Amino acid sequence: MYKDINISFISSYLPRQCGIATFTNDLANSITKLLGKDLSEDDSVQVTALNNNTEGYKYSPEVTFEIKDQQLNDYKEAAYFLNLSSSEVVNLQHEFGLYGGESGSNILSLIQHLKKPLITTLHTIPGNPTEDQRKIIKEIGAISTYVVVQSLRSTKMLQKIYNLPQHKIHHISHGAPDVPFLDTSYYKDKFQLSDKKVIFTFGLLGPGKGIEYALEALPEVVRKYPDTTFVILGATHPNVLKEQGEEYRIKLENIVYKNSLQDNVLFINRFVDAKQLLEFLLMSDIYISSYEHKEQIVSGTLTYAMACGKAIISTPYWYAEEQLSDDTGILVNFRDSKSICKAMMEMLGNETKRNRMRKNAYDKGREMVWSRIGSKYYDVFLKAREEFKFAKIASILKGRTKLTTFPSLPEINLLHLRNLTDSTGILQHATYTIQNRNDGYCLDDNARALFAVILNKLLFNDNSILPLINTYLSFILHSFNNETGLFRNFLSYDRRWLEEAGSEESNSQAVFVLGYIIKNPPDDSTLQIAKSLFDKTIVQMQNFKSPRALALIIMGCIFYLKVFSGARTVRKICRTFTEKLSELYSRVSDVNWNWYEEIVTYNNARIPQAQIMAGKFFKSKTIIAEGIEAISWLYDMIYNKDKNYISLIGNNGWLVKGKLKAKYDQQPVEIPALIDACYQVYKEKQNKEWIDKINVLFSWFLGNNDRREMLYDYHTGGCYDGLSSSVINQNQGAESTVSWLLALERMHRIRRDLRIE
Repeated sequence: MYKDINISFISSYLPRQCGIATFTNDLANSITKLLGKDLSEDDSVQVTALNNNTEGYKYSPEVTFEIKDQQLNDYKEAAYFLNLSSSEVVNLQHEFGLYGGESGSNILSLIQHLKKPLITTLHTIPGNPTEDQRKIIKEIGAISTYVVVQSLRSTKMLQKIYNLPQHKIHHISHGAPDVPFLDTSYYKDKFQLSDKKVIFTFGLLGPGKGIEYALEALPEVVRKYPDTTFVILGATHPNVLKEQGEEYRIKLENIVYKNSLQDNVLFINRFVDAKQLLEFLLMSDIYISSYEHKEQIVSGTLTYAMACGKAIISTPYWYAEEQLSDDTGILVNFRDSKSICKAMMEMLGNETKRNRMRKNAYDKGREMVWSRIGSKYYDVFLKAREEFKFAKIASILKGRTKLTTFPSLPEINLLHLRNLTDSTGILQHATYTIQNRNDGYCLDDNARALFAVILNKLLFNDNSILPLINTYLSFILHSFNNETGLFRNFLSYDRRWLEEAGSEESNSQAVFVLGYIIKNPPDDSTLQIAKSLFDKTIVQMQNFKSPRALALIIMGCIFYLKVFSGARTVRKICRTFTEKLSELYSRVSDVNWNWYEEIVTYNNARIPQAQIMAGKFFKSKTIIAEGIEAISWLYDMIYNKDKNYISLIGNNGWLVKGKLKAKYDQQPVEIPALIDACYQVYKEKQNKEWIDKINVLFSWFLGNNDRREMLYDYHTGGCYDGLSSSVINQNQGAESTVSWLLALERMHRIRRDLRIE
């Protein structure tokens, strides 16, 4: 007898076309059936659904709350809603791509505020995670009462890679429908395939499925078995459709045309319901799962095929290796048409073997039917409810950063950025808020603007930002001079370059943002352009001398090496420039002057930021210490202790060794660099003091400055050009507006990273 229990699921949900949406619906149905209830008529099982479009979906009644995946505030509201609901346990279906933010980090804002026992089902567990992925899974594991995985390998990975304790991990297989073991001819008549041998695959279509290799295997198979039909069922994955259109499907269709397989291949371009899917599965003779990559920890489609008693051909990804042992299928090589062809011929030519494998798969699949899976989840839910104590979560959260002084952050407003941007790029200057075309464009501003919109894409994954990314990257591409191997800087409004090569600083600013794109590409085209430009120009910069240029190049190289660690030339340049900065610091600094030159000028904090990053990358405590010492000294130079605000070094004289610093004109470009550098120190030292410094730095924009006047314009989304001795510069040019956006976006990211209210 099952006790009543109230459960909330957090997941994508039908009618959204998504495998996890289907999984959650099936699991919810299985739980309500155990309780002797009906999902559509009972409120003991509820769903908080993730929307990936503004319109949402026409959900069934069990969906009681909707989250717009890119809206961080929706996650907090969802937590409060769940805390006040009748739900006794919450089951999170986790897949990185479901939730907004970098690597789906938005979900952490929900679970951190949750005051109910959380059971998380992990659908993806990277074997070689990024820093963000590792952090997210460890955070989820810490907050969750239990974590459910769907393969035995996953259990070991969570313990070894993510340090989750064994007692938290439960292995429950992916669920599948319970169907009788039927002869395939039973359903073939319905599809007019009664005289055919049917090979079948299904699922949302997209690169990585490896279907092209199965199609390339087919011509030889058809020559021997002309009655073979390969049925490919599934709509193109919505995310793939949005970014690449039908490129993959067209590629598959072209293989069919090239090999004259039109009579042997049937494409069904739609997302079918569970009943229709089972009919397709039950009429097929062979199921093929040809994923291209080994790191596939679970496959719902393979689970369904086993439960339906299919003879299976699969590439040896992790889940398939685990499930297709004991003569339950044939494993073939990745991306190997000949291997797939051999397996197809073997299956089609040996009916006895095919039927034996069908029966073995069916018998193994009995353990995966939804009634059994639902019962196992129910046991975990009940155990979590009985064992959960809020004190456990409180003890987990106790060690987290508590930052009560973190400022309220304005919403990010790109209106003025868009106003300053035309089809060429972002214009340098504005007269008040109106474009000033007299001075045209410059590489510096377009590179910084590109950095800002890439950060925005990482924060919100909003594709409306893509045209700006394309515009600014196009400007950088156009500015590259093939003859010199360097970038030009100034372009007149009538599109005439005003020099053959720009300054060291402008060139290094481009390399910095190109490196950042290589580490965080929005798409393959952008990555290829960024890498091509980076590779062409980096070798021409080896004789640069400006400390700021060296610093920006170092950071660009580190971003690059995070992706292409074996790039010897880039690594050599990065190390050489790191040593040069360290030499400069050793030669110039003394007890009262912790700096790299005898003058402190412009965009200063990028230099110590680069040292800290390089010291960490090359594992040099000395270089890290130099960077921390320099940024600490710089902050002290600009911090007014009595009034708790920042008084930046003015560009009307700068700060010369042995003299007083210039107080005006103070430029917004200093602040984002200072914030980034201070955050680098915080990540090294984990000292709350550095977050407090960041707060003070950011507040400079909002009136905590020498003139006690706000530089951010809430109406336009722009920023005034600086503080002078008498007035605020009322113009809102590119450098100041982009600097404001860079600072604001970084603050949003820091708040997200630290899970701050």
